[in-house]
Amino acid sequence: MIAGREAVTSWMSIHAFQNATGPKELHWIDGASHNDLYYKQQYVGPAITKLTDFFTSNLALSTPRPPRLRPPEKA
Repeated sequence: MIAGREAVTSWMSIHAFQNATGPKELHWIDGASHNDLYYKQQYVGPAITKLTDFFTSNLALSTPRPPRLRPPEKA
């Protein structure tokens, strides 16, 4: 989760993070408000880098799944 240190909504990020399960990380962007994280490159760039690293580490499949060759049978 990415949150700006100056965001008035940062308490929501803390609450969501505390209730999340599985791999999780809370990354603070100093000086950023909530809206800054949408369009100010000085904040967006580091957020994208952090998210990319997290997704690569936690969502990448270690073994690719084989393609499904036939449709599932109807019950």
